[in-house]
Amino acid sequence: MIRTPIRSPRANAIAEKWVRTVREECLDWTLVLGRHHLEAVLGDYVRHYNQRRPHRGLRLQVPAPASAVTSASRSLSDVGRRDVLGGLVHEYRAAA
Repeated sequence: MIRTPIRSPRANAIAEKWVRTVREECLDWTLVLGRHHLEAVLGDYVRHYNQRRPHRGLRLQVPAPASAVTSASRSLSDVGRRDVLGGLVHEYRAAA
């Protein structure tokens, strides 16, 4: 947890950006049925956000990659898709 000072525009902007991102990409498209369901949905989304989703501020890299990235010299038929959050988000990877 990072404590931000009250009325601090730069610190609050980071938190506001995260809240906006999680709402637009996840919660606006999901019917949450309770607290436990919300925690499960957010857990899956945070895992996706930190391990698979590219970030522009990191030159389209991920903050905490789950595995080493292989070269992109494979054909399009060698790409596998994994659905996250019941198909709301798709993760793509090179198929073995």
